[in-house]
Amino acid sequence: MAEAYIGLGSNWGDRVANVDRGVEEIAALPDTRVTAVSSHYLTPPWGKTDQAEFVNQVISIDTGLGPLALLENLKQIEIKMGRQAGEKWGPRVIDLDILWYGGEQIHLPQLHIPHPYLRERLFVLIPLEEVNSELILPEDGMTVKEVLTRVLGREDCEIKKME
Repeated sequence: MAEAYIGLGSNWGDRVANVDRGVEEIAALPDTRVTAVSSHYLTPPWGKTDQAEFVNQVISIDTGLGPLALLENLKQIEIKMGRQAGEKWGPRVIDLDILWYGGEQIHLPQLHIPHPYLRERLFVLIPLEEVNSELILPEDGMTVKEVLTRVLGREDCEIKKME
């Protein structure tokens, strides 16, 4: 079993319901158990800013699926939930990203772990810190809390925890 962290996001339709369904679909994967779930966060779009705000969340899982099998299963969930190919960083029903997997560093054409934008995205760092502030990122041994402190020192935080 490997510990992994998944980022979920939606800015199309019932965003909270979409993210919650994404968690349920991940929990139903073979040999996979959800171990922690962050709060929902309302976040401005990143990359392409002329679109609706996102609802984002991070979950921790234990899984017997290898990283590529997990990725394929997450892509199938996105399709099942109605995600269609579109413009990069554009609106979506659901987005599921592997943020961290077993402390590994993986660099393949279809998969990069840790997620290549992990350290730049407050909408990932803030809920990830809620789930596990002491998670160590393999590139330099910094914890999520340390990275978040550095990023927050450079940016205004527009991420809002939903009640």
